[in-house]
Amino acid sequence: MESIKVLIVDDEPGMRLGTQRVLKKHKIDVDIESEYQGLELIIDLAESGEEAREKILADKPDIMILDHKLPGIQGVDLLDELKTDKTDIHTIMVTAYASIEVAISATKRGAFDFLAKPFTPDELKHTFNKAVKHLVLKWKADKLAEEKKQIRFEFISVLAHELKSPLAAVEGYLRIIDKRMAGDELSGYDKMIKRSMTRLEGMRKMIFDILDLTRIESGKMKRELKQVDIIEVLKDSIDSVSPDADQRGIHIHLNREEPLFIDGDQTELEIISNNFMTNGVKYNKDNGSLNINLKEADDFIIIDFIDTGIGMTEENKNRLFGEFVRIKSDETKNITGSGLGLSIVKKLVGFYNGSVEVKTVLGEGSVFSVKLKKGDNNG
Repeated sequence: MESIKVLIVDDEPGMRLGTQRVLKKHKIDVDIESEYQGLELIIDLAESGEEAREKILADKPDIMILDHKLPGIQGVDLLDELKTDKTDIHTIMVTAYASIEVAISATKRGAFDFLAKPFTPDELKHTFNKAVKHLVLKWKADKLAEEKKQIRFEFISVLAHELKSPLAAVEGYLRIIDKRMAGDELSGYDKMIKRSMTRLEGMRKMIFDILDLTRIESGKMKRELKQVDIIEVLKDSIDSVSPDADQRGIHIHLNREEPLFIDGDQTELEIISNNFMTNGVKYNKDNGSLNINLKEADDFIIIDFIDTGIGMTEENKNRLFGEFVRIKSDETKNITGSGLGLSIVKKLVGFYNGSVEVKTVLGEGSVFSVKLKKGDNNG
């Protein structure tokens, strides 16, 4: 259970103990997620600014209820010290000399809120609840920031790992060529040059995929919505993968010729189509097939990419749309890719109020069903 440390600072024993008594009986309800419900209060007391300073140094409270007028160091002076030391405490300033000037002065010095004496138990609870809610929101923001930092670290670590292998391979080939280790005949280096170019092409695609992913997640991807013929997009994708498909005897068939329009961004739809078409060829078997079937259902277009490829296990299917996820097996060890394509596709499909479903049988093939809304795709 999360706990909140509270320090009550007042030179009047009755005010200190009365405030403590109210808060001990108070059930915090700040209308937030269940993980922060039932917060335990740990309450400490101080009768002077000097004592409060010592207790803050020993164990910083989360919330401080601080009297404005104190013997010795004043409440506002203590606020100044906390601000100078960048000590983050949600402070509720309490004073019998309530005025706009005092409230403004306390706020400028870093006070979270202001409570005028004499105050009722309900006024104390209300002000305290506001401080608790603000504190919990700060905890959540800090937690999200830490998670974001961790995700960024993991992303960079995986990226470095994915780039390290092809870079090492290219460097190795270049050293062999530089030292003429395969002799002086140029043809002896042809295979190394081709392999280096393949590795560099894989890295180039990864960089472009990372740029696409970054633009999508940052919200800075420019969208130009217009009526796009999805049939023409699919035909262009077929043209781009046909050389690889023909080389391996893979037959590609599109079951529709007449135009079918969707309100969308041309580039986004090309990325979606190219990814599924490329994977349908890359992970297919020699002399296999890739069928693209389209149908309309209400205001949606459903595109099925049906391949006779290597398929995958249920475990791998569940990992498929994660970032840098590549299915590794004996059949895929020579297939290059960034592992980002399907992650990008899933995010783009979301712009079309759509979804992606996968049916697969290991060793027999897969069906990727993409559902896209035909109209009103503003995000």
